[in-house]
Parts: sequence; structure tokens; C-alpha cells
Amino acid sequence: MIRGGVAILDFGSQYTQLIARRVRELGVYCELLPGNCSWNEVKKLSPGAVILAGSPYSVYGDNSPMPPEEVFTTELPLLGICYGMQLLAFRTGGKVEGGHHREYGPALLQTEKSILFEGIESDQQAWMSHGDRVTEVPSGYTVIASTTSLPIAAMENNELKRYGVQFHPEVNHTVFGSALLEHFLFGISMLKPSWNMKYFSTQARNYIREELGESGKVILGLSGGVDSSVVAALLHSAVPDRFVPIFVDNGLLRAGEREEVERTFREHFGMDLITVDGEERFLGELSGVSDPEQKRKIIGRVFIELFEEASNSIPGVTHLAQGTLYPDVIESVSFRGPSATIKSHHNVGGLPARMNLSLLEPLRELFKDEVRELGRELGLSNWMVSRHPFPGPGLAVRILGPITREDRDLLQRVDKVFIDYLREENLYDEIWQAFSVLLPIRTVGVMGDERTYDRVVALRAVTSTDGMTADWYRMDPEHMAAVSSRIVNMVKGVSRIVYDISSKPPGTIEWE
Repeated sequence: MIRGGVAILDFGSQYTQLIARRVRELGVYCELLPGNCSWNEVKKLSPGAVILAGSPYSVYGDNSPMPPEEVFTTELPLLGICYGMQLLAFRTGGKVEGGHHREYGPALLQTEKSILFEGIESDQQAWMSHGDRVTEVPSGYTVIASTTSLPIAAMENNELKRYGVQFHPEVNHTVFGSALLEHFLFGISMLKPSWNMKYFSTQARNYIREELGESGKVILGLSGGVDSSVVAALLHSAVPDRFVPIFVDNGLLRAGEREEVERTFREHFGMDLITVDGEERFLGELSGVSDPEQKRKIIGRVFIELFEEASNSIPGVTHLAQGTLYPDVIESVSFRGPSATIKSHHNVGGLPARMNLSLLEPLRELFKDEVRELGRELGLSNWMVSRHPFPGPGLAVRILGPITREDRDLLQRVDKVFIDYLREENLYDEIWQAFSVLLPIRTVGVMGDERTYDRVVALRAVTSTDGMTADWYRMDPEHMAAVSSRIVNMVKGVSRIVYDISSKPPGTIEWE
């Protein structure tokens, strides 16, 4: 576990993860903790500052999350954001009131002289999202910002190094937000911007060697996706002679995926890569299966069976590596608790206990963007680390209905044309995830002088920061027309293209 930086107490706000991302972008390590955790949990991090995040709750609610009492007596610098500011006022002698007009959206902030706003001009846009408000600051505090409808938009006690802001500095809509966070982290808390992926890679290699000891050996289910690829590169750099990646080809990958994985990891890095050709096994077991949950369970089971068979051929294995990321860790310990299961996920973490392996999760402290940066640091190509997410069950959940080899081949061709077009037109990096879905219907068409009755394909492209929410990508109609024409002309058997304009929520990114 990395020590130092900032402890951010999570009270359930939709923006809490964004606070952590902004702090790390400024070069300071931070971790999220449930807002109602014990002070001992906070102290384990040895933080140099504490941030109290927002919340949908009211400080007067019966079930409102409350931090440990020591938060309000600590000598550590403290920044309360939204609900965090209200907590700071409420628990130290100020007054908080509800019943006022709820304020959501942009507001012009008038600032007073303050170290928190040093160098920040007044009358700039800040983003509000609150119902309750502070109506009287505690003794020793002064008001340092206001809006036309909010007399107390920020407060400070410089002697105690405690600050509260009613707006959200972590969102882009607060135009001076990064500068404010810089002032708190560096000018007030005197932290050093030492968090970067070069530093992390050194720490992670030391952690891996320590966990494996003198004789441990680690295996990894390498999928070719960003996370597992970065784990593979990291393990290879730390213990090249004691690491074996296992790549299971389930026959449901993107076109050329197997060749690219083998070229990157076996030829470029020189890894002792084991490839398992499971195409016949997977397609055979999936024959006639339409239900998406059943597809996922079959793929998960067969994957485990093949992975276990391959691992049994490797002597001395003690550890299983997995590409768990920080958002996964947050979700399991969040104040809000684990999210309801929307759909089951195929993950190597489901391997049977009889394998008797210790789990190694070297990326569990990183966000996705940090994983990509680490991959570049470790020598992975930008093409590899900037790839869009790809589901564990692969094309099985993008072929609606039963899976056949012919449909798999058809969708691979369509998807390659779509992705190649996005790369050629420099659209790929503007999109979080793009892919094609083969629908279980046929539609009449005309090609030349002949009537056709061919397949329908849906194209999906979304923008997102973490995949938790997503919006459909507003592709220019000229690009839509061009890619549609290219697919129909290049892929025999497809006569109609549709474009998905659903957001998440209410939909999900994948169709199944």
C-alpha cells in the first residue's frame, strides 16, 4: 500500500471519483475511504491532508453519513466540498439550513482575498449542486466567496487550515477548479507532486518481488485488452523468469486479435506466452444458445477449464495475477456499498479455489487513464494502450441470438471496417468505446438490379470517462454515410446499417 498524499472521505456523491482523479492529475497520490470509516483507517494512509467530499444527503438526516469525530480535531489541512463544507460548519459551531431554493448548475462566484483563491480572478463560473446551505460560519472562520443567491459559497479558517467550498472544484464547469485544488494541495498542505507512473512502476515492481518472495511464480490470463496487457508488461519487467502469461483464444475475438497478442508479447517482449486454441470448444458449447446470461456463464466456465488445464502444465506456480483497477476497489468499499448486479461478468477472478493460488493485483491503486500511462512507461505501443474496452465474452454478446461461425466471421469483418474507418478519420481517440452489433433480423434491400434479403448491423459509439455513465457519440452525418456505405460495399451479407443513440443510463454500453 502506498502511503502519504490525501485521504478523500466518500459520502456518496456522484463526483467523488472525479475529485480523486483531479488530485492525482496534479501529481498527488490519494485514496477514497467510506465517509463513515474509523479514524484508524484514515491514519493507515499517513495522509498529509483530508478532503470531505459531497453527498446527496442532508447533515440533518437520520441516516446521513458522518465522519469520525477526529476529523474535526485533526491538525491535518482539511477541505470540505459541498456536503463536506456543510459537515465542517455543522460539527464545529456553524449553522446549516435546508428549505432554500435548490441550486444546480453554473453560478458566478465573487471571491474575497484568500490563500485558497490566490491568483484566481473574481466573477468566474463555478458549478453548484446543493439543497442545504451554510447560513452562519463557525467561530474563527471568515466568508471568502459568495454568489448572487448564496451569501456563503466558501469559508476558511487559516489558523486551523480548514476550508469549505459549496461548489464543485473537481468538475470542468468550475473554470478555476484545478487552480483551487493546487492551492490547497501545494500552498496550504505543502504536499509534493511526486505521483507519476515512473514512480509507481518502481513501487509496483518492488511490491511484486516482495509478494513472490525468492521462489514464487505467477501466471496471468492475458486477454489482449489494456488492463491485462499492462499487467503482463509490468510482471515481465519485474520477474521475467518467473512469469507466464496464458492467452485463451475463445474464437470470439476481434479480427486479427490473436496474431497481434502473439506478436506483441511473444515476439516484441520475448515472453514465454502460452496460447490455448479454444475456438472449437467455445463455439461448440455455445451452439444454439441465445440467452445472454447463459452465454456469459458458458464462456466463463469453459475459460476456467481451459485456463486451469494450461496452468497445470506450468510447475511451481504460486500466484495468479489479475487486472483489478481502483474503481473496482472503490465500488467494493464505497459508502454506498457494491452496486446491484446488472449483468454477470466473465473474469479470471472466478477461478476455482482448488487451484490454491495467491491473488496478485498490481494495478489495484490505478484509474484507467493511469493504467494507459503506465503501459506507455513500460514500452507498450500507443495502439495497444489506447484501445477501446472489449467485453470478456467477446463477440458472443454482440451477436444477438445463437452464435454461428458464419455470424462470427461476418461481425468480425464489419467491426474491422468500422474501427479502421474511425482510425483513418482520426475519430477513434475521441470515443470511449465503439463497436458493431449483429442483429438477428434480415431486411429487404437492392444491390444492382437484384433484390437482397440480408442482415442488419447496429453501430455503437459512446463517450465516457470511466464507463459508469456514457453518452452516445455525435458522429457527423457525413461520417455516418461514409462508414455505412463502406460496410455494405465491403462485407457481403449486410444490407442495412443503424446507429445507436442510447445513453447509459437508461441503456448499457453493450447490447447484452
